[in-house]
Amino acid sequence: HDVKELSLETRNVLRLARWNGRVVDAPHGSSVGDGDVHLTQIERSTHRALENIGFEGFEEDASFIGPQDRVKFPRSLDRQSPGFHAGRLAANVWGAAMMEEYRKCECETLGCVKVSILGTRGVPAQYGGFETAVEEIGSRLATRGYDVTVYCRNPGQTLTSYAGMTLVNLPAIRHRVAETLSHTSLSAAHAAIKDRPDVALVMNAGNAPLLRPLRAAGIPVAVHLDGLESKREKWRGAGATYYRWAERASVRSGTEVVSDCNAISNYVLRTYGRKSWVIPYGAEVIEPGSGRLDELNLVRRDFHLLIARMEPENHVLEAVHGYRLSEETRPLIVVGSAPYSQWYIDQVTRAADDDPRIRFLGGVYDQDLLNQLYANTRTYIHGHSVGGTNPSLLRAMGAGAPVLAFDCEFNREVTADRALLWSSADDMTRLMDDLADGELEPVLRELSDAGKRRIEEHYQWDSVTDEYEKLLQHLQRADRGPDRRIEAARP
Repeated sequence: HDVKELSLETRNVLRLARWNGRVVDAPHGSSVGDGDVHLTQIERSTHRALENIGFEGFEEDASFIGPQDRVKFPRSLDRQSPGFHAGRLAANVWGAAMMEEYRKCECETLGCVKVSILGTRGVPAQYGGFETAVEEIGSRLATRGYDVTVYCRNPGQTLTSYAGMTLVNLPAIRHRVAETLSHTSLSAAHAAIKDRPDVALVMNAGNAPLLRPLRAAGIPVAVHLDGLESKREKWRGAGATYYRWAERASVRSGTEVVSDCNAISNYVLRTYGRKSWVIPYGAEVIEPGSGRLDELNLVRRDFHLLIARMEPENHVLEAVHGYRLSEETRPLIVVGSAPYSQWYIDQVTRAADDDPRIRFLGGVYDQDLLNQLYANTRTYIHGHSVGGTNPSLLRAMGAGAPVLAFDCEFNREVTADRALLWSSADDMTRLMDDLADGELEPVLRELSDAGKRRIEEHYQWDSVTDEYEKLLQHLQRADRGPDRRIEAARP
């Protein structure tokens, strides 16, 4: 039988050992035992992995295959035996150290799970949160033995591989409405005809028309909704109507649906009656130093920082206007641009009114410089309001930046209410006046520490990737027939 026909716990063990051989006389759902599989390669790699980690037998939570499979491995593996009990091994050899030793084994093996990621600008990440998530998650999946293909639309890019991922560069119509969908259409065609992945991750509900064709090609699809797109100002009128339809179609057509926070998941359940996987973005707790601040004539903890796309739902206009009316003397550094929102950029520039305290840097893609800005700002101003979990907010928290967050359910959830909240230009003026008077110094120190703890406990990229692995395993078990939707979503 093909390896994919075996039970989940058996496939897990074979995949971890990177086995792509043929199984002999192994009925569907059985565990691997003596005589069931040619073990000339898998035996050697498994023994080496167990030897490296000093395996002696213990009970693990077995979250990879479910609590129903929790067992105790009664004794050390008999090294002379040509086989092993895969159910026991899968249940007990789960944990970061053990999994890593399996992945590091130098064994002569072939094959792995093939994953295609569609719907973003691709990697290397240069633009937004989706791209950062794809790079962080995709590279980790590749390290864990997955065959990851990322579809890209970065103009002029010639890279065909990056951080263990295969890159497919395809064109797009350079228009606000058509860019994403035109590129994802080509990507879906390539995936269905040439790449033939085991599973696909489609980012952005706007790509809803491509879900059914992918599923018709026998590819299980998880769709990541990316917040409430229909409420973004740039999609006014017909665009908003389309995104309302696309949101509904994505929830109905995807094999599985991914929300990046509980607030989005609750919205999907309340609006469409469907449960979704809650998998946030991640971040790192960083201390990048301050050596590059001199390049911008900035002093540590002596400036305020706002990083955002220049779009109305990110409330850059209100933040800039409120700051300008305040008595604060420390400068406001504004980082960001938007390819299709020049009219809004012009409004923000006029609101600044040539105030020398307000400095516009435009788009900054030097990640080391950005990290130093996050880590050394007095406060980080976050005005996003419709996008669910925002990667820029997580990054600021991981760098220890005290957060001034626009008051909405998404930002409250991510910060766990450990932020100074505002909802208007007047609110921003009052906050800045309090900061100028020095009244909030103890609060800023507390918020800095709380943000780092929040990232350490809830938003680590490795943990995020663990959740995506569970999702991919679930998708592999999904019906691969055309348009056969899985009704029972993950709680």
